[in-house]
Amino acid sequence: MEIFSVNALHKDTSNVYESIRKHGEAVITDNGKPTLLMLDISHDNLEDIVKAVRRARAMIAFNSMQAVGAANGYMSEDEINAEIQSVRDERRKNF
Repeated sequence: MEIFSVNALHKDTSNVYESIRKHGEAVITDNGKPTLLMLDISHDNLEDIVKAVRRARAMIAFNSMQAVGAANGYMSEDEINAEIQSVRDERRKNF
């Protein structure tokens, strides 16, 4: 995977473009930190790639939430069921 600074992207766009076409992807950094992932795509696979990226981002978010939950302590299945029942009971009172 090629890595380019945002300045290189700005100053030498054609080189970055050619690298992405050749290698399939490139990371763009800003102040040394990765900020963008550029992917070579075609009109035939755009939707599939967008869906795959969205799934990957969702899985990363899910794993992050799961790690926070583990650090803070999970609710047991009984606690979850009790919470659901409590909400259902409250709704019944209001209707």
